[in-house]
Amino acid sequence: MNDKKTVYGSIDEYIAAFPLDVRDILQTLRRVIQESAPKAKEKISYQMPTFELHGNLVHFAAFKHHIGFYPASGGVEEFREEIKAYHTSKGTIQFPYDQPLPVELIRRIVAFRAERNLEKAENKKKKMKQQKDKPTTL
Repeated sequence: MNDKKTVYGSIDEYIAAFPLDVRDILQTLRRVIQESAPKAKEKISYQMPTFELHGNLVHFAAFKHHIGFYPASGGVEEFREEIKAYHTSKGTIQFPYDQPLPVELIRRIVAFRAERNLEKAENKKKKMKQQKDKPTTL
């Protein structure tokens, strides 16, 4: 048994590891995410392509029969009705290879996640400022 795991240093390396048809889908997904959250940074996290904007935004990964898309539980819950045609779990949506990638739905999910992450970062900033401005008592 081979216990060696492939370690990817970049999203480019990750995508290059797959057959051409899967690479095309992964590149499309990557482009849609980049366009939907242009300030997000790319990285590899959990050996998956990840976009980060004030914390993890979304992850994705290629599997034998589908692309796993990970917009966290909030992203899945917010779009519950629109994604009911796909297999889902708490923070995952599976897009089968034999169906077109739902580009507009993905755009909306990424935009929603970006908005939530920005709100969360702003609230954290306000809270830290309030703590800093709070008078200390002895």
